[in-house]
Amino acid sequence: MPLVTTKEMFKKAYEGGYAVGAFNVNNMEIIQGIVKAAAETKSPVILQVSAGARKYASPVYLKKLVEAALIEHPELDIALHLDHGEDFEICKACIDDGFTSVMIDGSHLSYEENVALTKQVVEYAHPRGVVVEAELGRLAGVEDAVNVSAEDATYTDPDQAVDFVKRTGCDSLAIAIGTSHGAYKFAADSDPKIDIERLKKISNLIPDFPLVLHGASSVIPEYVAMCNAFGGDLKDAKGCPEPMLREAAQYGVCKINIDSDLRLAMTGVIRKEFAENPSNFDPRKYLGPARDAIYGMVKHKILNVLGSNEK
Repeated sequence: MPLVTTKEMFKKAYEGGYAVGAFNVNNMEIIQGIVKAAAETKSPVILQVSAGARKYASPVYLKKLVEAALIEHPELDIALHLDHGEDFEICKACIDDGFTSVMIDGSHLSYEENVALTKQVVEYAHPRGVVVEAELGRLAGVEDAVNVSAEDATYTDPDQAVDFVKRTGCDSLAIAIGTSHGAYKFAADSDPKIDIERLKKISNLIPDFPLVLHGASSVIPEYVAMCNAFGGDLKDAKGCPEPMLREAAQYGVCKINIDSDLRLAMTGVIRKEFAENPSNFDPRKYLGPARDAIYGMVKHKILNVLGSNEK
């Protein structure tokens, strides 16, 4: 099976009230763990590549690893997506390289500049069979090339979202309703909160249109504890409660991005392996268990948060 776009994935997700997981990939073990979980649960999956991943692993290596996953699991619906494309050039490069979906992130620009840039990418992508995700509003937090302070974060305006989708022709829209990038999504002394009422309003104003949640890792406490128990320093890390994410899927959120949870699972297990087996210098003996942790975490997300299994 070739790579697919997210168009049919999102149509089914919207109608079924579930979300498709978009998992950031950086190396072979991460891809293998994600794909194994998707295959076992019969779930569609989006493998997404950030600018940081492209610099780290090289676009060619990542593309070939994804192609290997398709060869091993031809029954799976897999989309290859550019996460947080910062300009037209990187979106064009990924489209030309065979990505089936790209995100153009013009959220740091003025509204009119964001509209113009998104429309430019759409006009290049659509004739080539590629779908486009855009962003309106700004999420706080730090992750890869994204670094937005709490003061600069802005929630998505529902009425503006209607105008934006109409004028740009984008295929999905990442909205800001309280999630944030990284492992420190909420202050230590505050309760996590997602603005579900804002989400409902946006979904009602643009019905049948797929919405996206970025910064949606739950920062699973067991992996934070594992990191800290074996030399880590992750104080007051806090993520999005999983029931809130599951609720969001009932109101038009068809794609939920997960990256920090992958990093925490992998890092926690590797730290544990190093601490318990200090004489080991075989990468397979710590990357193997880390891959298993990725698999277990992704399977948990599919079954208990996304609801995309058997779809």
